[in-house]
Amino acid sequence: MTQQTKPALSIVATPIGNLGDITLRALDTLRQADVIACEDTRHARRLLDHFDIRAKLLAVHEHNEQAAAAKLVALLAEGKRVALISDAGTPGISDPGCRAAAAVRAAGYQVTPLPGPNAAIAALSAAGLDAPAFHFVGFLPAKVGARRTALEGLKGISATLVLYEAPHRIEATVNDLVALLEAEREIVIARELTKLFEEIVRLPLADAPAWLAADDNHRRGEFVLLVSAPPPRAGLDVESERVLILLLAELPVKQAARLASEITGVAKNALYQQALELKAL
Repeated sequence: MTQQTKPALSIVATPIGNLGDITLRALDTLRQADVIACEDTRHARRLLDHFDIRAKLLAVHEHNEQAAAAKLVALLAEGKRVALISDAGTPGISDPGCRAAAAVRAAGYQVTPLPGPNAAIAALSAAGLDAPAFHFVGFLPAKVGARRTALEGLKGISATLVLYEAPHRIEATVNDLVALLEAEREIVIARELTKLFEEIVRLPLADAPAWLAADDNHRRGEFVLLVSAPPPRAGLDVESERVLILLLAELPVKQAARLASEITGVAKNALYQQALELKAL
């Protein structure tokens, strides 16, 4: 563990499947920890037993995170070495950890990240989607109406959409993607990343339901879905639209169009018309 002048909470990324993906720094930190905060103590114990790590465990999950955060602060006040892990991957990324980290910072203690496995980044690295940006969504709402409303709100984002999904909802989510997004988009379906039955496929979005239906195994495991950015609208290239979208998030339409024109060299009138369309979405 890196030497600290003051007790710190170490946020430790752990494998999403293949145990060989754990980092040397993570192992060193976990071995030196007095207490390891974890999402599920039984799940954590299997990982820690594999590496012969015997630290005391403290459950920190979505139902108790606020109260557990106070315990972490108290442990740090006692000078204890504390690490935080989730069931898999990087804590705080669609997993508990954010509130605990915020509480520790608010109490005046340092929060130290130990980077490592992350399903979204792993999928993006292997997808081959040539996009200047990605938008991390995580899990969409489970209820149909809320999920479709969320997808409608994502339609105008000019970036690769990164979603997580569970096996029992994968078909419904993919069907909604097909129904609500442009037919020209592509999708990358990555399942069971780093595990024995890892599978990564890239295909037209419209073909995704048939691919899922073709084999029961296609619907098993934990999923990362990457949906390519929307096709550029006529008369406006992807980069100009990206600049315009960023400016529209902070400025009125006319000012955003003027500044986008100065930055990109695209005619101000064309950008103004595009801005009006984007605001109407």
